[in-house]
Amino acid sequence: MTSQATGAPVDDRDLWNRASEGDEAAFSELFERHAEAVWNHAYRLTGSWTAAEDLTSNTFLTAWRRRAEVTLVRDSALPWLYTVAGNAARDEHRGARRRLRLLRKVPDPPVVSDHADAVAERLDGERRLREIVAVVRTLPKAQREVVELCLLAELSAADAAALLSVAEVTVRAHLSRARARLRSLLEEK
Repeated sequence: MTSQATGAPVDDRDLWNRASEGDEAAFSELFERHAEAVWNHAYRLTGSWTAAEDLTSNTFLTAWRRRAEVTLVRDSALPWLYTVAGNAARDEHRGARRRLRLLRKVPDPPVVSDHADAVAERLDGERRLREIVAVVRTLPKAQREVVELCLLAELSAADAAALLSVAEVTVRAHLSRARARLRSLLEEK
């Protein structure tokens, strides 16, 4: 979307302000700009295509509902959307653990193996990503948040620092410690 007066692209803050006043077209433009990035982030957090789709939908539903309350970081909606997706992923993980405890009480159904090689490879990739996500969840909260924003969401240290309300050097320190811990934990597996 471009400004009719100048022909310059409209930034997220302008679109968000219009959306907060009920402009559905402005919100649609924000969705078009960021849906793929949010889906990719959700996939990295969950290791599941389906869960990533659900998280992306929930993220934008939350964005629409809370559009009047949101303050954008550096004129971009993406950091806030990543945070919402991360929170939703953690909520879903907690719910999945509760459901798993209940399912353990039910006998397992027989498993029928009918997978093609491509599906098997995809599942192996998803399994590995879930292992990585599980290891990331074991990190201390500050390190986990920095990893989710900087490594999984690919935000800059400056943007992560602004979003977390800490100094950029703090983000870099947490990131360094988290990388070292992740390397050692993943080598153990």
